[in-house]
Amino acid sequence: MRARVSIWTVWLTLAALSCGCSGAIKRTRNVPASARPVVKDATLQELLEAYNRIARGVQSLTATVELKPTAGSQYSGLIEEYHEVKAFLLAKRPADVRMIGQAPVIGKTVFDMASDGETFSVSVPSKQKFIVGPVRLEKQSKKPIENLRPQHLLDAFLWPEIRKEEQVLFEEFNDEKGRYYVLTVVRGGYRTEIARKIWFDRTDLQVSRIENFGPHGALLSDVYLSGWEPVAAAEPAAPSPASDAVPAFPRTVRIERPHDDYRLDLRVTKLALNEEIPADRFKLEQPAGAELVRVGEEAEDKKP
Repeated sequence: MRARVSIWTVWLTLAALSCGCSGAIKRTRNVPASARPVVKDATLQELLEAYNRIARGVQSLTATVELKPTAGSQYSGLIEEYHEVKAFLLAKRPADVRMIGQAPVIGKTVFDMASDGETFSVSVPSKQKFIVGPVRLEKQSKKPIENLRPQHLLDAFLWPEIRKEEQVLFEEFNDEKGRYYVLTVVRGGYRTEIARKIWFDRTDLQVSRIENFGPHGALLSDVYLSGWEPVAAAEPAAPSPASDAVPAFPRTVRIERPHDDYRLDLRVTKLALNEEIPADRFKLEQPAGAELVRVGEEAEDKKP
């Protein structure tokens, strides 16, 4: 009997509040039409075509960017923010990339790094060091900024195409920040693993995030893309079918490398797509007087 009385008391109280006897439990607020977020719809096939249009359409890239590196994180207990530098980026399929960073105003080279998909090289003039090693080197340095590799930029700018034979899962994701479509590309047969997650912002159906995963679900890179702008006539698309023309490209990019413990924030100020880039522009020679440092040799020497 007491339990029934308590339940009825709760219901009567709620009924009284909902009838306007008190304004403490409910408040109504109308959101103007102009302030309501726009949510667009798309099918899996439409999103695959939009993604692959960019992947196929960008064969090479020449860009001037404002670059700000951040080493460490709250998880490692130390965060080091470096000064913003002006950088010149060259990238060409399948895996050629080079980036030259210069100090603002004085234009002095801070770093120069290149990779051909097999080996990488990094020149640091201030330390008179020339670092080379294999791209697949898994050993991380205790100093996060030394884990910066030129090939890490490819995840952000030269996307791999999603092939017809690849399995792709399709889902919606909503949170307080927005609404998204997510394509999950999986690999493997008996033991499937996540290869990539591609996020589309439903306000404009542009790619807003790309997560790349390694073996055992390790998150290798987390790339955030925004500031999509049309590709102007001065930024010609590759001579390819009209369906592969690149209509827009992101101007703001954040690259997070959790296991390498660093982050890059890039803002593209000048961009050219699919211009012919001579092969010699990707070659980085050891500067005179610089100390040659070969990373990864220690691990090779320990192999039986």
